[in-house]
Amino acid sequence: MLYGKYSFACELESTAKLPFYKGSALRGVFGRALKKTVCALRQQQCDACLLNTRCLYAAVFETPVTSRSSDTPHPFVLEPPLIPETEFPAGAPFDFSLLLFGEANKSLPYFVYAVDQMGRLGIGARQNGMRGRFRLASVKHGRKTIYDVERKKLLLPPALETLAPTPHPSDNKVKTLTLAIETPLRMKTQNRLTAGLPFHVLVRGMLRRVSSLMKYYAEGEPPLDYKGLVQRAMDIQATANNLQWFDWRRYSFRQDNEMLMGGITGSVTYEGELNEFMPLVRFCEKAHVGKQTSFGLGKIKTG
Repeated sequence: MLYGKYSFACELESTAKLPFYKGSALRGVFGRALKKTVCALRQQQCDACLLNTRCLYAAVFETPVTSRSSDTPHPFVLEPPLIPETEFPAGAPFDFSLLLFGEANKSLPYFVYAVDQMGRLGIGARQNGMRGRFRLASVKHGRKTIYDVERKKLLLPPALETLAPTPHPSDNKVKTLTLAIETPLRMKTQNRLTAGLPFHVLVRGMLRRVSSLMKYYAEGEPPLDYKGLVQRAMDIQATANNLQWFDWRRYSFRQDNEMLMGGITGSVTYEGELNEFMPLVRFCEKAHVGKQTSFGLGKIKTG
């Protein structure tokens, strides 16, 4: 699966008031900006639009209308700045990353332009009738600057990484694994959100993430031993648990309502025969795991 991580450095042009978890604010304005950028029939609802099977906005945000399954993952993740501050003065930096999966990488110019439009629309709560506006200062892929801000032109296309759950030689001797959960992880077991994270629950979530992304944005689901992996995951024990539940609220413009979006944060250490699970872990370190990943939720990191 083609995989690109693009880092956007921005500078606020006016004061901004943002929530503690900034992924919801980012995703909301990103959607509005992208629709403004690409939508040809702006008065038309996406599900009834003649162009919805050819529209980038519909492909990215309205995946069910493109004749796919309702559980189709979005081909992007927004990684917000993980800082506790909620009020920012004009001139303050505001940086975030955009992850793109599969063919969505080929539409990078539209996403860069949409971020530029985000700055004009503004982000966060209104103050004196205005949201915090920002200007796009740079876009990088790895260490390479790929966007000329002055000329508003993409430079040489980045060499994209291929992401797949493939074994690595270093997997041979993994007996201990510590995971830091950097953004709230929302994962269900028996159709309920779980506040704990037994290893088999994590593995089920990682398998769902890998199989769905590869199915829709690569050559198809990988030939993994799904049932066997889950069964063997039950033998892996959590030996240290510093997990806690974190509740946060987001405002949905579409539903015109506040929504409670809790998830697990903290860290957990597992011990056992972990070799065969490491390709899943490395994949999800880059692609996130769990529900509502497009908000940046489910960001994990090995310690």
